[in-house]
Amino acid sequence: MSSFTKLSYHIVFATKYRKPTIPESIQESLYEYIGGIIRSRHGALVQIGGVADHVHILARLSASVTVSDVVRDVKAGSSKWIYDLDTQSPWDGWQKGYGAFTVSYPQTEAVRKYIQNQAEHHRQKTFQEEFADFLTRHAIEYDPRFLFEDEHQG
Repeated sequence: MSSFTKLSYHIVFATKYRKPTIPESIQESLYEYIGGIIRSRHGALVQIGGVADHVHILARLSASVTVSDVVRDVKAGSSKWIYDLDTQSPWDGWQKGYGAFTVSYPQTEAVRKYIQNQAEHHRQKTFQEEFADFLTRHAIEYDPRFLFEDEHQG
């Protein structure tokens, strides 16, 4: 018998300290670049979107790669790409960690629409609220004190 898989993931990660360092002017090109990284890892980008402080990716990944390896490559490659652009916006990189949630095939369209509507969605909810909701909805236990990195002053 042959092996058949369709492994879809909703991956979410933020900029370092959730600073709004992804200007709208580069978002489309950044998303295309991230799609190329996913394809190079034998995956398929289904939908990508976000706002100035975080990115949502809906991707089908090969059973031969781990989610953590793909996210590592996406974050490292895209961070270098943004840094090399030399935009006026200061780029500090991505936060440590990420969220990855499995998506059943019948839910793919709902997740696509959710990602497409990020700008509208974040007029009412912060990234921190959104991410905590994802964890709760997926029954992932966490300690809110250690959920996000904060910039320390002085």
